[in-house]
Amino acid sequence: MAHTKAGGTTKLGRDSQPKFLGVKKYAGESVKTGEILIRQRGSRFAAGENVMTGSDYTLYAGSPGTVRFREKSKTRFDGTKRRIKVVSVVPH
Repeated sequence: MAHTKAGGTTKLGRDSQPKFLGVKKYAGESVKTGEILIRQRGSRFAAGENVMTGSDYTLYAGSPGTVRFREKSKTRFDGTKRRIKVVSVVPH
């Protein structure tokens, strides 16, 4: 007999595809309109001036310019505060 009989099954061999999330353009880099700045799950980074948010929370450049990051204090609905990172595009 030249074949394997009753090989059985395995619980391994499955993996999800990579999502390639993260910061795509860093501070000081120049961007054109529509270029992706950050791909994220949820609103880890907030959109500032000249930045648009996509349906999957992706941040896009709304106008050509230079990328700028800053931190800002935001008050939650229950009165507590947290620091958030805001991404904006400064026109040339």
